[in-house]
Amino acid sequence: MANCKYCQKEITWIKEGRKNVPVEGDGSVHKCPERQKAMDSYKRLDRDSISKEEIERYEKAMNEKAKK
Repeated sequence: MANCKYCQKEITWIKEGRKNVPVEGDGSVHKCPERQKAMDSYKRLDRDSISKEEIERYEKAMNEKAKK
């Protein structure tokens, strides 16, 4: 068993498809307002705010790392 790092409630993790989902002891999906508030506060990047050259540089670095 693990604890939610936002509300300290005891949860377990279950894999649904490709995602890991936090589940409470009764089997319901764990959704706490503290976690939602933290997720909403993350900075979101707009695709148009990054230059084309910078995107190409990131893609090149990812491809080189994948080849290793």
